[in-house]
Amino acid sequence: MQNEFMLQIKDVCKSFSGVQVLNDVSLNVRPGTVHTLMGENGAGKSTLMKCLFGIYLQDSGEFFLEGRPYNFTDPKHALENGVSMVHQELNQVTKRTIIDNIWLGRYPKKRGFVDEKKMHVDTIDLFSRLNIHLDPKTRLDKLSVSQRQMVEIAKAVSYNAKIIVLDEPTSSLTENEVNLLFDIIRVLKTNGVGIVYISHKMDEIFAISDEVTVLRDGTYIGTESIKTLTMERIINMMVGRDLEERFPPKENIPGDVHMSVRNLSTRYAPKVYDVNFDLRKGEILGVAGLVGAGRTEMLEALFGNRTKLSGEIMIDGTVIANTSPQKAIQNRFALLTEERRETGIYPVADITFNSTIANISAYRNKSGFLVDRKMRTDTDLQIKNMRIKTPHRREKIRALSGGNQQKVIIGRWLLTNPDILLLDEPTRGIDVGAKFEIYQLIINLAKSGKSVIMVSSEMPELLGVTNRILVMSNGHLSGIVESEKTTQAEIFTLATKYLKNNKEVEV
Repeated sequence: MQNEFMLQIKDVCKSFSGVQVLNDVSLNVRPGTVHTLMGENGAGKSTLMKCLFGIYLQDSGEFFLEGRPYNFTDPKHALENGVSMVHQELNQVTKRTIIDNIWLGRYPKKRGFVDEKKMHVDTIDLFSRLNIHLDPKTRLDKLSVSQRQMVEIAKAVSYNAKIIVLDEPTSSLTENEVNLLFDIIRVLKTNGVGIVYISHKMDEIFAISDEVTVLRDGTYIGTESIKTLTMERIINMMVGRDLEERFPPKENIPGDVHMSVRNLSTRYAPKVYDVNFDLRKGEILGVAGLVGAGRTEMLEALFGNRTKLSGEIMIDGTVIANTSPQKAIQNRFALLTEERRETGIYPVADITFNSTIANISAYRNKSGFLVDRKMRTDTDLQIKNMRIKTPHRREKIRALSGGNQQKVIIGRWLLTNPDILLLDEPTRGIDVGAKFEIYQLIINLAKSGKSVIMVSSEMPELLGVTNRILVMSNGHLSGIVESEKTTQAEIFTLATKYLKNNKEVEV
């Protein structure tokens, strides 16, 4: 008789440095279904899946695949037995091609040599089945984050897995790419594959899930059919309380113009063309646009991390030259980058190092030596203020959940006491409860007179938090609208202003 469940997880426990992160967690996934795993950052979702995938060894508990017990010793062992995982933070060989990344560690051989032709044909066939339109010979560092995400998903599918774990798979995808991913998931479901789906995006959960399991502080809260759930019920299960409002009240009042940007253009692709805008003291200025519209590139140009072709940046009427990130920091700018794993964290360093590195000169004494006591004090203060879940400040940042890593980086920049904060997707991969805390933090900073520029791909977030929204389209500024008066339809129209036939064009 066929087993009712494709995957069974029974009573799994796991501790790090004496701190219990999973406590008797159980989970059952039926074949041909999407089982969504939810919880706040640090609830144990990714840790549970890493135990399943052989990255961590659980302290106790069992895993069953089609009724048979398994205890995978490493990811290769899991992949060979039908379990694939697409991680929230991409871990790819960016200097190699798409083909190499998909077939790495399992190159087909012909007469003792790697069969390049077979790999190319198999990749094209895989992409054809998944409706992915990329040249398999393209190097990964030439792709956008969203395209790299699709490659990773295709790689997981290529193993003919019985269970595929998708950890925040849509955090960098456009709406069209999300729909494509959902089409892929539906095909996998018809083939009997079980999907474990980790996400904080409520609209996705109700669109694709069959069942939802919620964890809180490493403890199993419950499993329910999506048909019986509401958004309010899920939030209550996650945070243990009702979250009456998604966004805090906008109590900041923008003042006089603080920064003026005139005719800003960048030299190298992807380019920004002739951008002009003003940023007021105490204002939260949102930046909207499709992936590839130039939002990140504009922030990088402001922060001195992208070569300018032309243009001026003025602070209180005085022209400044942010020729490098170091110069930008001196001019009291801060940049929270989109990709925290690649450009945000120092993964092998501890929380203290990651918290203080941007302000390291402030911790030197007259002899030039670092004052550890002050570094420890400031780190402990940020851990408390940002509500970072960690056993201690000496914990390596890579051991934290994605959301807690994000909080460490935000705390790092707050220690530099910036006047202008450039936030690129500040709530990416953060749960609904922690998002509210980040929103409140941003609004409080604006209330204190800080000026904030916030890039986000989530339209409700932009409308709910910002005062005005600057819309980018294919490297151009296509309009600036008042958040209280605009609509999603108007923003989307502006976002497609410099597109031709609904496709991005070079200008």
